[in-house]
Amino acid sequence: MRDAYIVQSVRTPGCKQKRGLFNQTRPEDLISFIMKSAVEKTKNLEPEHLDDVIIGCSFPEGEQGLNIGRIAVKMAGFPDKVSGATVNRFCASGLEAIALASARVQVGWADVTMGAGLESMTFVPMGGNHPRPHPEFSKTNPEMYISMGITAENVASRYNVSREDQDKFAANSQAKAAKARDNGLFTEIVPTPATKYVKQEDSTYKKETFIVEHDDGIRVSTAEGLGKLRAVFSATGSVTAGNSSQTTDGAAATIIASKEKCDELGLEPIAKLVSYATIGCKSDEMGVGPLYAIPKVLEQAGLSIDDIDIYEINEAFASQALYCIRELGIEKYMDRINIHGGAIALGHPLGCTGAKLTATCLANLKEVNGKYGIVSMCIGGGMGAAAIFERV
Repeated sequence: MRDAYIVQSVRTPGCKQKRGLFNQTRPEDLISFIMKSAVEKTKNLEPEHLDDVIIGCSFPEGEQGLNIGRIAVKMAGFPDKVSGATVNRFCASGLEAIALASARVQVGWADVTMGAGLESMTFVPMGGNHPRPHPEFSKTNPEMYISMGITAENVASRYNVSREDQDKFAANSQAKAAKARDNGLFTEIVPTPATKYVKQEDSTYKKETFIVEHDDGIRVSTAEGLGKLRAVFSATGSVTAGNSSQTTDGAAATIIASKEKCDELGLEPIAKLVSYATIGCKSDEMGVGPLYAIPKVLEQAGLSIDDIDIYEINEAFASQALYCIRELGIEKYMDRINIHGGAIALGHPLGCTGAKLTATCLANLKEVNGKYGIVSMCIGGGMGAAAIFERV
């Protein structure tokens, strides 16, 4: 297969669902902006060089429906010849899009592609607008449809992840994110225009635009303070709003090109996708997915946990992230894991997360002068996904 190189990877800030700065900004505007920005930030690349765009989205309906992959291509101002598709692997949708976009280049079906991710949880809520579980199947397999919070409680209780440890983990995520924000370390963020509708004196509304520069959900806290929050999924549980990921709006985009096209256009490679793996697990403890996906992708690549310089493991819940870290034997490498915080502080915009974490992983590899990075997450329905990127 041909080598496929990443030449750009960027993201918007992540903003809180309904209460955040993107709560009046349509998802099409977020994704088309970051797609256009990715091209503009890539020296010697023009929109007409793109062959195909694949966008990951967990709930591709409503404002995110009607093949957002193609709509965003046109809204970004790309030529008619640039095709677009939408892919859904729930929480790994953005990573799946990057893997598929890379594969198209590797097998010679395209020369330049884009893998992206999008989710506006303000406009399309978790579960979608009209969830319709199968009536018979849901009776025999209810775990396929239960709240992700319940699966996090299952992990905590089955594998003895204490409330105290979850809150410590969450507070540490917030502290790392705040420090990174205050020191300008989120270099993968592109300041993004947002919309708000302001009521006028005549009771009409005027559409105004402003710029969002930072993730708006970071809230510095202590383990003791988080310990005062009540459990939200079980009266006797340990999973709270404080040690769970934030529901978030955001978008991210990564551009991939063949070596031949890089040489022809003078594009500068920054990384390449080494390997990608997905795997299934029990639906009622879906959070353990990275525990199985990371060893699988390492085996595919012929690498070990000791070879990885940066881990971006999605913090869907502190219980599952901490359990996976412990069982993988990488707790000794906490200085390599989510070094600028994770989803507890920065948000989990579902279908965007894999693309968002890719941009963060590559930025962090550059910061620490590392070679290999892993992006991994658990996936609703009982799965895990993991990708290894090599900085070049």
